Amino acid sequence: MGTMITQRARALLFFGFAFAVMADPVSSVAYAIEAALRALEGDLDLLLPAMAMVIGVVTLITINYWFLVRRFPTGGGDAEAAGRAFGTAWAFPVIGALIVDFVLTIAISIAAASSAIIAYVPDLDGARIPLALALCTLVAGLTWFGHGSRVLFATFTVSFIGVTAVMLAKGFVDPVTMLDRADLVRTGEHLSPALLAVFIAFPVAMALATGIEAPLTSISQLGQIDSDGKRQFGRGTLVLTVGIVAAITLLLTALAGKLNVGIPADSSTMIADIAKAAAGDGAIFALFQLTSAILLLAAASSSYQAGPGLLKALARHDRGHGHGLGILPVRLGRSNRHHTPYWSVVVYLVISCLVVVAARAEEQELVLFYAVAVFASFMMGLLAMARFSWVERNWRLLVINCIASVAVFFTLVINLGRGYPLGSFAAMLIIAFGLHRAWIRAGRPEGVTELEQHIADED
Repeated sequence: MGTMITQRARALLFFGFAFAVMADPVSSVAYAIEAALRALEGDLDLLLPAMAMVIGVVTLITINYWFLVRRFPTGGGDAEAAGRAFGTAWAFPVIGALIVDFVLTIAISIAAASSAIIAYVPDLDGARIPLALALCTLVAGLTWFGHGSRVLFATFTVSFIGVTAVMLAKGFVDPVTMLDRADLVRTGEHLSPALLAVFIAFPVAMALATGIEAPLTSISQLGQIDSDGKRQFGRGTLVLTVGIVAAITLLLTALAGKLNVGIPADSSTMIADIAKAAAGDGAIFALFQLTSAILLLAAASSSYQAGPGLLKALARHDRGHGHGLGILPVRLGRSNRHHTPYWSVVVYLVISCLVVVAARAEEQELVLFYAVAVFASFMMGLLAMARFSWVERNWRLLVINCIASVAVFFTLVINLGRGYPLGSFAAMLIIAFGLHRAWIRAGRPEGVTELEQHIADED
């Protein structure tokens, strides 16, 4: 049971928790909106309906996770839901999806942060890959000192939200520039009718949903509060996250339409062009690029902590903690005095750098792979929720589960149909199969379904 804390301490704890874990989904606006416009072949008129559809699906997923928090108030994500519903073996595809997702989150966040810097200093465009590799290594190095302060991460998120609010207000009330609609870049003709084009395009921008499940697993780290408090924190964070992400996304999209901001040049990004058209190239633009870059690096840092933490939990051989699995080499679980599993960090660093180089440090290349592995995890969690609802004869919730499952399945099918995303899906399956085999060889140790709860455990 958690210890009693004052109302002020509780409010500060919620601030630090909520705004830290929403860094990933909030930072996703840096590339998700542009990804949708590119999928629409540059048709700005269809962008707002596409992003509205994205927000609708994100909201559906969030509603389901709202009920999942009620079921697992001490911290249980899709792995626990799948394992409880279908058996332990079904937790491994979720774990495989998480491992792939953490790598891609690091790579795409680093690439997007590089693009944010280049959009402000275009002369760095020729050094895009070295810049991204340097940032990737820097963020990995900072993990040596352990988990960053939640309050610090939360401050990064709030700073970005505050600067974005100022920029949006300037853009809607008194924009500096309104571009000529005739100059918009069109990369081709979209499908007809328009509704079909929106349906085919929106799954690419579903990268916006990544990280939306973070409150479910992160609440296990809140030892200061009891199960009821964790449930309240988890649900409150889910609502706050989807509200803020929806507001920023739709307002940026609407402002892009108002100011006729389309597909950007190679040395810029769509949100950078929006900010420059809204506020010029002065202090607001500089602050917007700075806060967005820092927030993206914070999202990468979060995955640099969670990803190696997952490998550490899989490699831990000491069963004294009650969740040691010992199905990966023990070296991956070795930690320094700050509880950082340094060899696991090196694994993520090497793989993330390879991914960054393969994608030429272009986040719009990586976004095509992004909303695949994590959506496979969503799919497993939603199907597990549907099974729970069926067993309990909760028909209303079953309908919600099924609608969300169909939406996530459609997103998966469309994205996999693009070809290249099959790579991340295949990687997820290979990792899942390998871990399952290792688990069998280790004697089927218990604790697989609760693994997500122990990602941040200290030695």
